[in-house]
Amino acid sequence: MTEGTATKGAIIITGASSGLGEEMARQFAALGYDLGLAARRTQRIDGLADEIHAAHPTCRIETAALDVTDDDAVFAVFADFAQRFGTIERVIVNAGLGKGAPIGVGSHHANRETAQTNFLGALAQAEAAMEIFRRQKRGHLVMISSMSALRGMPKTMTVYAATKAGVASLAEGIRSEMLGKPDLKIDVSVIYPGYIRSEMNEKVSQKTKFMVDTETGVRAMVAAIEARKVKAYVPAKPWVAIAGAMKVLPLSMVRKLT
Repeated sequence: MTEGTATKGAIIITGASSGLGEEMARQFAALGYDLGLAARRTQRIDGLADEIHAAHPTCRIETAALDVTDDDAVFAVFADFAQRFGTIERVIVNAGLGKGAPIGVGSHHANRETAQTNFLGALAQAEAAMEIFRRQKRGHLVMISSMSALRGMPKTMTVYAATKAGVASLAEGIRSEMLGKPDLKIDVSVIYPGYIRSEMNEKVSQKTKFMVDTETGVRAMVAAIEARKVKAYVPAKPWVAIAGAMKVLPLSMVRKLT
């Protein structure tokens, strides 16, 4: 734990030990937020906390071990962060798993693990976050989806894409309910990252079309989150245009875009 006097409030980020979550932690700290960082690999997030505090001594950072497939742990960790910080301004549901296999080739265990982590884990996080926000009567729930959520994807991406579509639909349902509750100032955002370099895709060819480095991609994510956009395809160029095409093109052509 490190403590300081950041003034923008506290953000909980799950899956903060690597990739997009790790870089979001750095960039939100630079903007003046306190951080509640959760991940399975505590050594990684503790090291990240030390790095961030060295760069931003006024940033308060709390860390916790968390496996998002453990429902009880999700509720306990989120409640503990809320107690330690007093108020939570934003929760970023980021923890995810990228493993998978074509359906029917004998790798159900990998697809099931992805589904449990990416959707059931996200559901538990959303429940825990919304409990906090309803009690506070304000907050900002951010769900990290994927451009792959826009259409069904083939091969190893099939289940991953389906879970990310579920995450986006879950967020929209929560947002719809909040529209009918003017006494609750709760915003809900869905972020659809395109190809952003991260630990999850580090084995993918560096020549992948439209791939951007982690810092650049996350900068676009952070800007969209700070603007509290309802929906954001990031980086906007080229993914806004690609999103429009993906929604209407035949599936045979969508395969060539992804």
